[in-house]
Formats: sequence, C-alpha cells, structure tokens
Amino acid sequence: MRKSYTLFELAAKCAAQLIGDPSYTITGVNTLEEATSADASFLANTRYTEAMKNSSAGVICVGPNGPIHEGKNFLISSDPSRAIQIIAELLLLSENRDSGFQGIHPTAVIHPTAQLGPNVSVGPQSVIDRHVKIGANTVIGPNVSIGFEVDIGEKCHIYPSCVIRERCHIGNRVILQPGAVIGSCGFGFTPDHMGRHIKLEQLGIVILEDDVEIGANTTIDRSRFKATIIKKGTKIDNLVQIAHNVEIGEHNIIVAQTGVAGSVKTGKYVMMGGQAGIVGHVELGDHVLIATRAGVSKSLKTGKYRGSPAIPINEYHRQEVHVRKLEEYVERIKELESKVEKLRDRS
Repeated sequence: MRKSYTLFELAAKCAAQLIGDPSYTITGVNTLEEATSADASFLANTRYTEAMKNSSAGVICVGPNGPIHEGKNFLISSDPSRAIQIIAELLLLSENRDSGFQGIHPTAVIHPTAQLGPNVSVGPQSVIDRHVKIGANTVIGPNVSIGFEVDIGEKCHIYPSCVIRERCHIGNRVILQPGAVIGSCGFGFTPDHMGRHIKLEQLGIVILEDDVEIGANTTIDRSRFKATIIKKGTKIDNLVQIAHNVEIGEHNIIVAQTGVAGSVKTGKYVMMGGQAGIVGHVELGDHVLIATRAGVSKSLKTGKYRGSPAIPINEYHRQEVHVRKLEEYVERIKELESKVEKLRDRS
C-alpha cells in the first residue's frame, strides 16, 4: 500500500518550519530535476539553486538561509539532508525488510563448538568454524565464511559473500557490506639470498570496534604480530584497502578506492576523499581532511590537504592558479627573452 503524509505531518516529523499548505500530500521522494508534484526533494548545495527554481517538487527541504520562492512549499530546518532522509525513510522503507530465510538455514555449516546468541540468523551456504561466538540479533547473510575463533558482537549485519578470517574481533552493530574481507594476510615478504620473495606469516588479527561499517569489496589486512584496528564509529566505503598494522581512529570517513599502507595511524574524525593514497608509517592528527586523489607522504597535523604530495589546501590552490597560467608565463618569458636579445644586438 502506497504511503502518504501531509506537510503538516512531515514538518512535525522533521522538526522543520513549514512554509506552504499544511494539507498538501506527499507520496514520494526524488531529485529536484525529476521530482513530481507528489514528491519531496531537498537543496543542500547552492549549485543546485537553479534546479530548485525549476523543480516541480511538492515540497523542498532547505536550510535556514535557503532561497524561498513564492508558489512553492518548503520545509526549513538546520539540516535539509537529514530532513529529506527522515521523509525518505517514512515513505520508502518497507515494513518487512527481513530476508525470506530466517533463523538457521539447513544448508549452513556450523561447527558444533560455535556459540550463537538469541535470534541469530544464518543464511544459506554460510560456514561458521570452530569456537566462533556470535552475539544476539546478528544477521549472517548467505555464502559468508567465518573462520575459527572469530568473535562477533550483537546486532551486526554481515551481508552475502563476506569473509571474516580466523580470530578476528567484530564489535556490536557492525555492518559488513557484500564481499568485504576482514583479516586477509598483510602483504609481507622478505627476499632470500637468491632474490626470491619469501612470505612472512601474518600472525595478528583485525579488530572492528562498535558501530563500524565496511563497504563492499573492501579488504582489511591482519597485522603481522598484533592487531589492525578500526575504531568505533568509523565508516569505510567500497573498494578500500587497509594494510596490516594500521590503526584507524574513531569516527573516520574513508571514501572509495583509497589505499592506506601499513602501520599508518589516524586520529579522530579524519576524512579521506576518494582515491587518496597514504604512505606507510605516518600519522594523521585529529580532524585531518584529505582531498580526493591526494597522496600523503608524511605525517600531517590537523588541517585540510590536497595534491600529491599532499600540501595545505590553501597553498595548493595558490599553486594551481599559477599552473593554469603556465602558457601565459611561457609566452611572457619568450617575449622578455626576445627583448633582451634585441638590447644585446644594439649594444
């Protein structure tokens, strides 16, 4: 059955100020460009102001200083992105989001020494090895492999085709998106006298603390001796590589295709843009922001950084202005050289 809410109801749900018709009904959510008169949309970036002016959306969520235009309905709040998320969840979330496979599927292979808490669900073809512990209300999807002596907390969701290798520790409310690999071997080799690469056994583990989320096909390597640690509240996007002995601080954000080399340590609230690269054995302070495609080659204190090697972002922008004028500078240098030659000829 299709859900609908009046703007009066949505304003109350979002703790927003309504400008417009309180009886107007909304049934969907869409982008500014594609929204119909029955949809809610939002403006969180001023670059889309023109799209907002031309939008057919039935209501638009904006910030306190957002542009207001006569003839449209608006919900004004301190966080329009959060407001549209509340509306989307009210309208679009299915009342029954559970898999059709509840409880322990008969094709799951579970070692007799494994301990599963109340209301744990294990999907088809999953394998749970010896002495594994899984907390209450955790969901293990299909085709998941959990190695021996792994410890998983409560209310976790392990999506299909994830691998959690032996002895790793997963906290409470952790989410692993499909294909994530936790505890793969760190990339460690040493050359022998003939130059052949001899594998160094990686004997440590991976620890994911509470409320961590790991994206699809992201890999987190086990440490050589102790632990690779992802601290509480950190969110890691798809296709990220975290190498051995790394310690990621609390509430970090790491965006897709970023690579973090071995023994890196980050502080709290660090953010790394997509395709960033962090060289091994460096430390990033609290609140460091690394722009997309930046290459970090040394330890950094709190601040914003861009470029490769990464430098303070204001310095990067100043340099970028000059780079864009290189052709102009070359022509001016040629002109000056020509004038100098003419002066020499006269002398």
